[in-house]
Amino acid sequence: MKNIFITMIIAFVSTTFCLAQKIDVEKVAGGHKFSQNGVVLTIDNLSSKVASNEESLRLINKAKSAGTFATILGYAGGGLIGWPLGTAIGGGKANWGIAGIGAGLVAIAFPIAAGADKKTKQAVELYNASLNPTSYFRSKAEFNVVANANGIGLSMSF
Repeated sequence: MKNIFITMIIAFVSTTFCLAQKIDVEKVAGGHKFSQNGVVLTIDNLSSKVASNEESLRLINKAKSAGTFATILGYAGGGLIGWPLGTAIGGGKANWGIAGIGAGLVAIAFPIAAGADKKTKQAVELYNASLNPTSYFRSKAEFNVVANANGIGLSMSF
């Protein structure tokens, strides 16, 4: 009896942890936050999680490329804005044309970053839709303590 009970518990726990888990999407300021079982996922974590779905992985890779490009544009634009600003604060003659170019780069980076976030969200939604609905852990099992003429035991019903 003890061996059967232990075997049932091990089987129940192992099937719970082995199944694919849904990735949660939460809207936050400036984009979305992705998490799974309460753990926040980065873009690199997402690419490994959705690797089983080819289309999701393709979208994640496009989002990573666009996000990297937006980051480079944003930093370059910020530097081009900061250089003349620092010169003006230091008392020198600032070249405001360079600051204008920097502002243009930053303005271009924003929609690219938003597009990367949108692609990431689409990839996660596509991945979640591809999961088998029966793979989610929804326990309908009931455990009851049973006492009868044969003794005391544990009853599990679905």
